Amino acid sequence: MIFRQLFDNASYTYTYLIASRRGAEALIIDPVLEKVDRYVQLLKELELKLVKAIDTHIHADHITGLGALRDRTRCITVMGKESKVDVVSMRISEGDRIDIEDIGLDVIYTPGHTDDSYSFLMNDRVFTGDTLLIRGSGRTDFQNGDPRAAYDSLFNKLLRLPDETLVYPAHDYKGDTLSTIGEEKAYNPRLQVKSVDEYVDIMNSLNLPDPRLMDVAIPVNIKIGLSQSEIASRGWSLPVEATLEVVGRRDAVLIDLRDKSERARYGVIPGSVHVPYADIEKKVNPGGLLHELALATGKRLIFYCAFGERSAMAVEIARNAGLNNTYHITGGLDAWKKMGGPLVAPSSSQPAP
Repeated sequence: MIFRQLFDNASYTYTYLIASRRGAEALIIDPVLEKVDRYVQLLKELELKLVKAIDTHIHADHITGLGALRDRTRCITVMGKESKVDVVSMRISEGDRIDIEDIGLDVIYTPGHTDDSYSFLMNDRVFTGDTLLIRGSGRTDFQNGDPRAAYDSLFNKLLRLPDETLVYPAHDYKGDTLSTIGEEKAYNPRLQVKSVDEYVDIMNSLNLPDPRLMDVAIPVNIKIGLSQSEIASRGWSLPVEATLEVVGRRDAVLIDLRDKSERARYGVIPGSVHVPYADIEKKVNPGGLLHELALATGKRLIFYCAFGERSAMAVEIARNAGLNNTYHITGGLDAWKKMGGPLVAPSSSQPAP
């Protein structure tokens, strides 16, 4: 496995790059904007394809690299469903799993530091964001923080993991790089409490100054979505109303770009075929099955995803590959559901071409 813990000196942020091997798919957790060039260079050196970029929560102390990485690598952006971010490619919730090639992260909702805080469990290690720090825990006095929710996330979720589980936080201000659940249970002063009320009293009496960049970082980090207006201005978008007329017609193919877990949870548009977004470039280039299907049949290819971000990138990739009869559904399945569009179980959709 490839595992890199990268550090931003200005914000004391740890960023994690993970892949199963050289040349494989990769994901990144909590990227920092100023370090994006370094991440891209490292991906190139290790021959990795970045497919997912994750933020554990909306950060207040640095500007996220999610949007820049999406624009540079066409990766999928991932955040919790509670996040106030305008658009990300994938919204996750408790019990979901984030998969890339030979790697999987189990999703744990751990609010308290903020109301959109998540942690991610991968085999012997857990990425705790700002929920659990090394010999500390995340403050709870802004972004809908709640010390009672933090106590629950810590004591009823994270601290119930095996003692040998490695702890990798999003920040450290003392130079520590990792810990274990057992160490934190034994030596973290914030955790040496006998009740939730005692923890609440500790957190409410911290009286910490606001993060230096909070007034700048939070508004910027909320506005990271890929603008779909440019795709629409080129005539490559279909509103839901127009797409509703296409369902069941022989001259069009609806292509679902979401992961299997998203399809299972939220359903699919009737008659659509499944082509995961990570495979789209291979499928639409000459020799790919979607490329050959479009040329042989003349059918319109209509991409959709959860919120329209992946499908907007997919239609641009397809058009660049010479497939000019390709479109995407504006706003994705979210807009489709709001308009009352029909949905069926994944088993009712068609296999990938």
